[in-house]
Amino acid sequence: MIKAILFDMDGSLIDSMWIWRAIDIEYLGRFYIPLPEQLQQCIEGMSFSETAEYFKERFSLPDSVEQIKADWTDMARDKYAHEVPLKAGASTLIQYCRTHGIKMGIATSNSRELAETVLKAHGIDAYFDCILTNSEVEKGKPAPDIYLAVAKALQIDPVDCMVVEDIVPGIQAGLAAGMQTCAIYDQYSLYQDEEKRRIADYYIQDFTEFMDLHLL
Repeated sequence: MIKAILFDMDGSLIDSMWIWRAIDIEYLGRFYIPLPEQLQQCIEGMSFSETAEYFKERFSLPDSVEQIKADWTDMARDKYAHEVPLKAGASTLIQYCRTHGIKMGIATSNSRELAETVLKAHGIDAYFDCILTNSEVEKGKPAPDIYLAVAKALQIDPVDCMVVEDIVPGIQAGLAAGMQTCAIYDQYSLYQDEEKRRIADYYIQDFTEFMDLHLL
């Protein structure tokens, strides 16, 4: 039986990947740069800072990395506060874990500000015992650093943790941390579905199926 659930955020706990495609199109459009078809695959698992560095170098952007991150946060803040829903069944699972003493943590590639914004918007920020971003550890996913750091903060042995992820690098990070892994469906990682099912310990369409795994 697991003692903690460690959630990736975008595409896993919340349905937000559609926002970032729209932001990428708008942001690159400011520089008259069309959105490359495979851009999302190139930046998967990168931290917020690493993604900004990648954009600056790949597209020869004149702005600093800090300015790029600030612009993205400004573009996303209102959407995260008002337009981003939780994945189906997430609220019920979170309440169950809270009631039954199962610890919860967030391990996200997004910025801390946007993570806190969306969690507060849904009234669940106080339910998470730890929120960490990839920018706060040495190596981003697929390295295990962030998941090991969250487990340490929760004071839970990695073998007693379940990682919920929507992309292959995130699942690989959970596996490398010695944790159980549960892949979750997301439209924007549909092309990875076969690989996700192959490498993860479990697979769910959404959180309404999580209790059926009988892990809690």
